[in-house]
Formats: sequence, structure tokens, C-alpha cells
Amino acid sequence: MTFKQFRNKPFVKFISNRYVIILLIFIVWMLFFDENSYFIHRDVNKELNQIVSDTTYFRREINKDKKEMSDLKNPDSLEKFAREKYHMKRKDEDIYIIEFDTLKKNE
Repeated sequence: MTFKQFRNKPFVKFISNRYVIILLIFIVWMLFFDENSYFIHRDVNKELNQIVSDTTYFRREINKDKKEMSDLKNPDSLEKFAREKYHMKRKDEDIYIIEFDTLKKNE
């Protein structure tokens, strides 16, 4: 096959068109070399999704803490919280903390 025969094939004619060559160069440039390339956009989108998920998590935590703070305005619930969370006691009380083993042994 000679060079002339090779150039007359439809695929080679299409690929050798200067507009197609320019378009391919442009696509390669935009995908890999440009500062706004596809890979940079993909990384930025991942980071954005992570930030959005963090934001929703922290908003849920803030709402839970606000509810807990409003519950602690009641003296009875404040005392219950202090006893359960920080093992606090009154001066004349003795507290015994009993922990159960959660693993069952096979006999």
C-alpha cells in the first residue's frame, strides 16, 4: 500500500482534516493541561461533596446540642445529666458504678 492509497482511505481523510486536528488538540488540552481541566474539576467536586456532607453533619450536631442545652435549663434534668455524664454526687451520697461485661463467654 502506497502513501497515496493510505491517504485516500475515508478514516485517514477525516483524521487529516485540519479542523479535526485542531478539535482533537483542543480536547486534549482542555482535559489534561488547562488549569480548569477535567481532573481538577473532579477533585474540586469531591471536595465540595465532602464539605456539604460535613456541613449537614455539623448542623445536625448543633441542633442536637441546642436541644440538650434547652433541656438542661430544667434543674432536674441538669442534675440527671451531671450524675450520668460526669458521675457527680451530693455531699452525703456514695455512688457505685457497675459495669457489665457485654461479651458472653461460650461454656
